[in-house]
Amino acid sequence: MTRSLDLLRPQGLRRRAAMACLMGVLPLVLGGCRPAGATVAAGPPTVLVTEVKEQLDLPVTRSWVSTLIGSTTSKIKARVQGYVQKQVYKDGSVVKVNDLLFEIDPRPFIAALEQAKAQLANAQAQQIETSLTEVRMVTLYKQSAVSEAERDKAVQDNAAAKATVQAMQANVQNAELNLSYTHVTAAISGIVSIAAVNVGDLVSPSSGDLATLATVDPIKAVFYVSEQEYMRNSASINAVADGRTDIVTVTELILGNGSVFPHKGYVSAVNLDVSEQTGTVKVDALFPNPGNTLRPGFFGMVRIMTRGAALHVPQRAVMEVQGKFLVAVVKPDNTVTIRSVAVGERVGSNWVVTRGLARGERIIVEGTQKVREGAHVNPQPYVPAPVSNSAPATAATK
Repeated sequence: MTRSLDLLRPQGLRRRAAMACLMGVLPLVLGGCRPAGATVAAGPPTVLVTEVKEQLDLPVTRSWVSTLIGSTTSKIKARVQGYVQKQVYKDGSVVKVNDLLFEIDPRPFIAALEQAKAQLANAQAQQIETSLTEVRMVTLYKQSAVSEAERDKAVQDNAAAKATVQAMQANVQNAELNLSYTHVTAAISGIVSIAAVNVGDLVSPSSGDLATLATVDPIKAVFYVSEQEYMRNSASINAVADGRTDIVTVTELILGNGSVFPHKGYVSAVNLDVSEQTGTVKVDALFPNPGNTLRPGFFGMVRIMTRGAALHVPQRAVMEVQGKFLVAVVKPDNTVTIRSVAVGERVGSNWVVTRGLARGERIIVEGTQKVREGAHVNPQPYVPAPVSNSAPATAATK
């Protein structure tokens, strides 16, 4: 009776409520308990995958830093020693082939020419005398008036005189040539540099350049392709050099200020060998340069755009680790293998893959951080976000 009364008191009512609540919750708690150390079994991680695709007419852009030089360059040097008497051209002007550039004091060479002519005249006079003597001695020998030795000496003297005349004639020609060298002319058409000498300077063949002359229309862009790049892009580079318009779309020049030069060019030459010092192949490209807008020494970037079949994958699927490019490939049994690949150029948001993947293979685009070699995954299709404008092909120098 006393216990029943205790339960009716406020404290007893609270205890009864607490016990009832505990009895209702306890089964739930006990049902959710697990032995210590037990783990909940989880399914394989979900990843987003896409197939490696091949595009037959994929626009690919390749770019290389280049230096502009004249398509033809001529170092103007003195060919004789003398004092510069006159500079005929204006510094930095356009000249044509055979235009007069410098005059060297011709007086010493005029004197040398006159001396050579005088020596020639003397030799010719002596040769006339020996010729007459030879004719006379041959006639007398036939008449048995002179000995055979005397006849032979006359013949030999005349032959020597003829040789002397020929030598004197050569001296005259050489003197005339040296006199002509006092007029320094342009060997090619183009722009001539500021003169490196002044009027009154003593110049000679060993005194250095008088000036530099370069043809800048067309202008030449020189760039160097590494051995690895050449092996990857040899088909495109040689196609340009061979004029294969079915493969090559265009060759452009990007100027130092980022603008695109309005005139398209072409690869004109690929060097014979790979440099042992730099491991690169020299390549030349020519661009029309009306108005001589571009000058030697400018820096730019040669961009070659081609089309061809290539495998491509989203850039997000490619991981770069310590200089290597890795892709997580999902095999038919939904296990993962991490594979090293070789990439080429970027085309929009995709990488061109040159080695390591096959068309149709599944690769992980999102979720690579969840997987490891040999792990099982739950592959789901990757849907790229829509883009408003197609991204242009982007150069790569991998």
